[in-house]
Amino acid sequence: MANLKEIRNRIASVGSTMQITSAMKMVSAAKLKKAQDAITAMRPYSEKLTELLQNLSATLDSDSGSSFAQQREVNKVLVVAITSNRGLAGAFNSNIIKASKALKEKTYAGKQVDFVTIGKKGNDIISKDSNVIEFNATIFDDLNFKSSSDIAQMLMDKFTKGAYDKIVLVYNHFKNAATQIVMQEQFLPILPPEQTDTTNTVDYIFEPTKPEIVEGLIPKSLKTQLFKAIRDSVASEHGARMTAMHKATDNATELRDALKLQYNKARQAAITNEILEIVGGAEALAG
Repeated sequence: MANLKEIRNRIASVGSTMQITSAMKMVSAAKLKKAQDAITAMRPYSEKLTELLQNLSATLDSDSGSSFAQQREVNKVLVVAITSNRGLAGAFNSNIIKASKALKEKTYAGKQVDFVTIGKKGNDIISKDSNVIEFNATIFDDLNFKSSSDIAQMLMDKFTKGAYDKIVLVYNHFKNAATQIVMQEQFLPILPPEQTDTTNTVDYIFEPTKPEIVEGLIPKSLKTQLFKAIRDSVASEHGARMTAMHKATDNATELRDALKLQYNKARQAAITNEILEIVGGAEALAG
């Protein structure tokens, strides 16, 4: 059995770790509320903008279609992997890395697959065996629509110039604090609208022309789509870290309690041995 000093040192070490994980949990919980409110408020706007764009695009002639909707044979794919700059968030980053690599090794095996990495953790792993054409870790320092728009514009330019035939976003979708869903979302080309009942089609009055409106809406919709994905990822990160730190704190508490029990047993055994030695010595002197 370990001596008392070793057990005391382990109890102190576990206690220090528990204080750290508990503090990180509270910090993530505070940040989660703000991030959750931001993505919750943004989703209806993003979804309505996409719905409006699809309704308008569905009524355009094929000759007047957007360059962002061109369906080409897929030979070159660009994967945008959105992770975080920090770890200690459970499987948050590793799930995105696995899903991104699966696109390269399975879904688009034999094709040219390059990466744009947003977040240091994903870049550290993906860049070891894949071609990363763009890396951004500073966007989380001051996340805003302008900073994400610059990345979205770069992606749109790559597609329209023919550098890539398909662009896919891989990120964590925030469901709740304990659940994050890995999303593989096509960014470009724009997916055609789903076939629905045409009796519910809205009749719009266009000013200026319909093609001009669509061409103006598409870049804004794509920039909003990327911004929403990054905000989703940020909220998921805080939720994942809060959950991970909560579990770590619970595990540390259990380990501390087990060590205290072990310490008390060892201490009791030591005291018993001392009593037996004293009694034995007294009997020897009496004899």
